[in-house]
Amino acid sequence: MDYMIERLKAMKKRLTDIDNVLANYNSDMQMITKLSKERATLEEPVKLFDELNKYQEDLKAAQEMLNDSDPEMKELAKEEADELEKKIEEKQSEIQIALLPKDENDDKNVLMEIRGAAGGDEANIFAGDLYRMYSHYADKKGWKIQVLDSQPTPLGGFSLISFKIQGKGAYAKLKFESGAHRVQRVPVTEANGRIQTSTATVLVMPEQKSIDITINPADLQVDTYHSSGAGGQNVNKTESAVRITHKPTGIVVSCQIERSQIQNREIAMEMLKAKLKAKYEGEANEKLGSERRLKVGTGERNERIRTYNYPQNRVTDHRIGWSTLNLPKFMDGDLDELVSALNEANQADLLKEETKKLEELFAKQNEA
Repeated sequence: MDYMIERLKAMKKRLTDIDNVLANYNSDMQMITKLSKERATLEEPVKLFDELNKYQEDLKAAQEMLNDSDPEMKELAKEEADELEKKIEEKQSEIQIALLPKDENDDKNVLMEIRGAAGGDEANIFAGDLYRMYSHYADKKGWKIQVLDSQPTPLGGFSLISFKIQGKGAYAKLKFESGAHRVQRVPVTEANGRIQTSTATVLVMPEQKSIDITINPADLQVDTYHSSGAGGQNVNKTESAVRITHKPTGIVVSCQIERSQIQNREIAMEMLKAKLKAKYEGEANEKLGSERRLKVGTGERNERIRTYNYPQNRVTDHRIGWSTLNLPKFMDGDLDELVSALNEANQADLLKEETKKLEELFAKQNEA
């Protein structure tokens, strides 16, 4: 806690220095932008620190009143001291969370891809169900959805659908959706009423306007084809749709929403870079051996994160042990309870990691 206080004091001083610079200089816009961004990261922790100091001063005054000879005043002072101790504890927890590393992607739009995996037609139907679930959630949030590519199947699902969700904070809400989603139900194709288990994979990536990834053109196989609508109806007689294969990794992306082949290629390249970034970051996280239950996944089939059990009307997230017995409401896009639980679990894991780092730092300082 002492280290946290020293850190907060340094942040408070830095915030004062930045405010002095911003108040006296306005010619260097690049510097002003940089300082303004830094200020935004300091403002909340310093505000909470000021509130903590105020509570501690009030507690000191209340504790001094405990020595009052008047029994009634002494009782009032005790009640106030007890209340302030609770507030101080709560404020310290808020500060710990405010000091956690921020994900720079949280406010960004989302690029999302859903694929039918194990289970044939039923897996593709479930992929369509997941797309509708996320679409309903986006509607509730006032976000906009733009389909980038789709491969519809005759029974109403998708073997693949990729889309963009545009809205502030979309990535913060959806970043833990990557992985294999499992469904247990009687498929429409099952004549004997037997329950089948199928899976669909979800990949969630932040939209990146500029990604620092170098791609060798020789590593790309670019194919063009006629864009089509649901059911395979030809909606464009020119080969405007683009499919790009990154040969070293086997990653395939495609786009057919624009009439221009050039525009579709630009969108496909944006998707490819985002997928490569997600792959490399996922591999890096595995090497670090993070203790977190919630990692920003890469949509791999072995990363089973959730089960949708229709006979039991239950949805279970296996990473944090969360369940709901209202599956229809969940599939209608009512995801807020789970999204909040996932983010709280992530904060708890981050806090555990930060505490471990501080303990190691203290140990080294004591050794010195």
